[in-house]
Amino acid sequence: MADISYKDKKVITIGTVCELTGLSERKIRYYEERQLVFPERSNGKNRKYSFSDIETLMEIADMLEDGVQTFEIRKEMAAKKNEADQRSARKEMIRGQINARFGIQNQPRYRN
Repeated sequence: MADISYKDKKVITIGTVCELTGLSERKIRYYEERQLVFPERSNGKNRKYSFSDIETLMEIADMLEDGVQTFEIRKEMAAKKNEADQRSARKEMIRGQINARFGIQNQPRYRN
């Protein structure tokens, strides 16, 4: 199982997210309906969010306040994710090349 950063662990309830962000449950659910945020569901079907989700929610709220449409936000978020995925793949490729060059075995990595 891959290590997950504490920022990406989905453990925060929607009520706590509301308190932290100042957003209403209705707005948060709307952002989910528009496929801008993707909470996990607990066994009891409660939404669970991460600290990264909270940051994303605040960015979404700011963009909407600035007049950006949800489809534009979704498009921008997809582009950012694609860029991050490409950077990660490049890092792994370079790490693999360095390890192969120097005969280093893959070692567990820890995320911050």
